[in-house]
Amino acid sequence: MEPQNPVSTASETLRIMVVGNNPLELSKLLTRIQKINDKTVVIEIAFDMQSIVARLGKFKPEYILIDDNIGRKELRDAVRFLYNNRDTRDIPITVLKNSNYTEAIGSGVMDYLLKENLTGESLYKALANTLKFRKTQQYLYHAYKRRKGQLLRLFKSEPAFQI
Repeated sequence: MEPQNPVSTASETLRIMVVGNNPLELSKLLTRIQKINDKTVVIEIAFDMQSIVARLGKFKPEYILIDDNIGRKELRDAVRFLYNNRDTRDIPITVLKNSNYTEAIGSGVMDYLLKENLTGESLYKALANTLKFRKTQQYLYHAYKRRKGQLLRLFKSEPAFQI
C-alpha cells in the first residue's frame, strides 16, 4: 500500500471576495485568511460598489467578507446589492466587525465576526458554517415551494371543523 500524499488530499480551494477600504485592516485580514491550513485560497478584493460589480464579472466567490469600516451606508448598499443580485444571492455574506456594540445590518448577512481575535482556523470554521446554513436555507425554501401546492390542496379538501 502506497503512502498518501497529504498535499493531494487537502486540495480544497476557497474563493473569497473581501470588501473593505482600509489597507491596514485588509492586510491583517489577508494574513489571517492565508493561515487557513490545508486549503488553497483565491482572494479578490473590492473597495466599493463599483469594484464589487467589476470583480463579480470575472470572479465567482463562494464566500463574501465585508469589513464594517467601509461605512454604514456603503455596507447596507453592498449587502442589499449582493443579496438581490441573482448571481450572488446564494453566496453567504459575513460582516467583520470591530465591536459588538455596532448595529447589525439584517437580511442578507449570514454571520458577524469580531476582528479582534480572528484566526485562520476560526475564520475557516465560520465560513464553513455559513455555507452549511445557506445550503440548509435553500433546501428548505425549495422544499416549501414544491410542497406549498400540496398543503393548499390538503387544506381545501378537508371540511372545516364545526362546533
